[in-house]
Order: sequence, then structure tokens, then C-alpha cells
Amino acid sequence: MKKKLITVAVILFLAAAVQAQDKVGTCAAQFLQIPVGGKATGMGSAFTAVADDPSALHWNPGAISRAQKNRLYAAQSNWLVGSKHQWLGAQFMFTSADAIGISINNLDYGAREKVTTVAQPDGTGEYWDASDLAFAISYARNLTDRFSIGGSVKYIQQTIWHETAAQFAFDLGLLFITQFNGLTIGACMRNFGGDLNMDGRDLLNRIDLDPDNHGNNETIVAKLKTDHWPLPLTFTVGTAFPLINNRFMRVLIAADAVRPTDNNQVLNLGTEINILKMLSLRGGYQTMFRTEKQEGLTLGLGLDVSLSSVRFGVDLSYQDFGLFGNLQTTAIIVTF
Repeated sequence: MKKKLITVAVILFLAAAVQAQDKVGTCAAQFLQIPVGGKATGMGSAFTAVADDPSALHWNPGAISRAQKNRLYAAQSNWLVGSKHQWLGAQFMFTSADAIGISINNLDYGAREKVTTVAQPDGTGEYWDASDLAFAISYARNLTDRFSIGGSVKYIQQTIWHETAAQFAFDLGLLFITQFNGLTIGACMRNFGGDLNMDGRDLLNRIDLDPDNHGNNETIVAKLKTDHWPLPLTFTVGTAFPLINNRFMRVLIAADAVRPTDNNQVLNLGTEINILKMLSLRGGYQTMFRTEKQEGLTLGLGLDVSLSSVRFGVDLSYQDFGLFGNLQTTAIIVTF
């Protein structure tokens, strides 16, 4: 009973650390903050200290060296206003203590649309589209039997029509397995890098610097200046604790305190009930203590089966997103 009270106290401490701070709309590349994976989203995005599938490459790269297995992962979410979010990841153990991983994060805005003007409302014959993409390479190492550290280098690109912004960023993650009945503590800093700045051919225009005078060059090429926008730097500290852990059932609770630089600090809570290491039931709640939000309740279901030396898993999750309706995520994992 005493141990459980200590665990609850840790979660309450995380909750107390969450304080209001409103900087909404001050960062670019918001697709980097979309929650990744069927298991993590089903647990309310409280996954920093859990991070036990390849989506750890997103949530906490310091945890991937704990897998001791090679794993492939693919996830897709029906995101806001008809867009699709896809995430692919793979992690490989090349020693018993070292792991590497690669991942691709993509937000698909859908089919191209016609370019229209006031003079040509039916279209100019051109089409425009937009895309967000990030590619990451990760490495992690077990420094001891209880402590691991890892990081990622990622290339980020946002494109709209003929304009593109690109930048490099870094993630850093830590995972510590305590001696307290399986309690784990994780921490992660994501998206530490330079600013994004749109550049492209549509910013070039011909102008007359002195329209009041005649005879001067009226077709000087000028370039429109666009602002620089920072990446959504995020700091997360999380805990996870197995309330029940035997060969028949494991009941896990988790909590993440999240501090983004462009919004209020929040608390994510999640739980998972795993039966016979095959069936998982999950639930959680996202962005607690944020007043202006759409996120909330999450639910999830997972199934794992073994075929010879290969294990296959499917994770499904549901997110209540307020005015935007319900969002679903489907993920497939292969372990070998």
C-alpha cells in the first residue's frame, strides 16, 4: 500500500508542476507534435516512460535500446479536416546494448487543388499542394542495466506550392528503470533546432522602385521577405508503474508532464491492461489543465500474436477531438 501511495504522489507532483503559459501560434512545423502510434495515443500520449514499441523513436529515443529485438512499425491516423498522418519506423539492435533507428513522419493534406485568381475563377491551369515531412536517424545505448540514453537527428521540411522551408533538429531522451517494483522514469527534449523560413520562386517579383519618375528600370527583380519561425520545442517528463504484473495480467499506469514552448503546459494520463501478453485494453486523457483545447478522452485496443520467431501486433486507438470529431489511428508492428 505504501508503494502505491508513493506512485500516486509522484503523479500528483507532475500535475502540480503544470502551470498556465499561453504562446499559441508562435511556432512552425506543428505536424511534429501530432501524437504517434496506436498504443501511445490509446494511452493518452502518456508514453515517455513506457516507450516499449518503435514509436519510442518519436516519444523517447533513449528507450529503443531496451527492446533487445529488431522491430518494424507503420501507423496511420485520419487527422484534422481530411488530412492523413503517416509514421514509419524501424529499430535494430547491433549489440546487446546499442540500437539504431530510422523514422519518417509525414502529414498528407490530400489531393492537389486548382490555382484560381479573380480573373480566372475556374482555374489558371496550375495546381497547388502542401506537404510536411521529417526524416530522423536515432541512436541509443544502455549505459547500465537500468539507465539508457539516446538521441535523434532529424531533417524537417514544409512545402506549399513552390515555397519550401527546411531545417535540422535534434531530440534527446533518457530512460531510468528504478528499483521500486518496475517504476520507470523517462525524459525527452524534442525539436531542438533552428528556425524555419519559407523560400521559393513565387517570392520573386518585378517592381518599380520609383514609380513617380519615368525612364528608370521598372522591372527590377525583388524578393519578398518572409519571417523566421521557431520549431515547437517540447520538454517532457514521464513515469510509468505496473500496478499488477504477473504471467496472466499486467496493469500499467503512466503520466507525462509536457511543457511545449508554444502552448500551455499539460498533463497526459494513461493506462494499459494486458492479458496473457496478447490482448491489451487502453485508455487515457490528453492535455489536462489546458483551458482552450479539443483533445480529451482516448481509448485503444491491441492484439499480439507469435508465428515461429516472428511476432505480429496490431494497435487501434480512438481520440475524442472535440469540434473536429473522432480521430482513429491504426498501427502494425513486426518483431523479429
